[in-house]
Amino acid sequence: MSVAGLIMQQLCRNKFVSPTTGATISSAQFGILLALLFMPNSTLWGRALFAFAAAILGTWIFVWFIQRIQFKDVVMVPLVGIMFGNVIGGITNYLAYQYEMTQALSTWLVGHFSLVVRGRFELVYLIVPLVILAFLFANHFNIVGMGKDFSKNLGVPYNLVLFAGLSIAAMITASVVVIVGSISYIGLIVPNLVAMFKGDRIRGTLVDTALFGAIFVLACDMLARVVIAPYELPIELIVGIVGSILFVGLLLYRLRRGNKAIRLGSAHSGGCAAAVSQVEGGNGA
Repeated sequence: MSVAGLIMQQLCRNKFVSPTTGATISSAQFGILLALLFMPNSTLWGRALFAFAAAILGTWIFVWFIQRIQFKDVVMVPLVGIMFGNVIGGITNYLAYQYEMTQALSTWLVGHFSLVVRGRFELVYLIVPLVILAFLFANHFNIVGMGKDFSKNLGVPYNLVLFAGLSIAAMITASVVVIVGSISYIGLIVPNLVAMFKGDRIRGTLVDTALFGAIFVLACDMLARVVIAPYELPIELIVGIVGSILFVGLLLYRLRRGNKAIRLGSAHSGGCAAAVSQVEGGNGA
């Protein structure tokens, strides 16, 4: 899910867009509910197909809507996504109460690993080719993230790459939701933390984002098993607490410093910076 957040942030040109704030998770849950209503005897793969379709459609609608907002603030865009996600969540809860599906749907509303057993986790293997596909088209995502005019000048089909990337992110998110349920903030916090040290190039940060996301989830899962041992807390609860604290910190950091990266080690001029200084020195001579 951290990889999905990385792709969405680059394509939407906003560091606060993620599967959580882009209504992708809510749309996937709505798709699962539709599968339970219309195909109650469907397999896990059948529910996954509904979740894929709903997540892709919901993410497309969100991006289509924010593209028509003339004055896009860095904070307003995720707020619009949160409101849109709450609308979808409200419809999902209403239908669940109306048709007495609340108990069946609760499995996917809160993320936990209690149902990750043999025969239910194999769907996660679908994420591997999606991540590889995202890595192959990483440069195209970077170009699209620079704007529509810039993409056209370089001969990159803007709308095709945009919605293809969003579809990949939506399918990754839906796969996770179908297997373990909703896990918030992973796609928001992890890409921002990695970008603060590694920059914004998807190809250079995708592997690090995926690994750090796995380590972050593992640490939260260990904490969830220790807090009230021998009982286990849902991982969604731990990730939500830690993620909300980190989200506020990232929000304050971005508002104060923008997209400036954190430099590791002593600051020095090298590479392009040295070349620029030499050119400036030559011009001065």
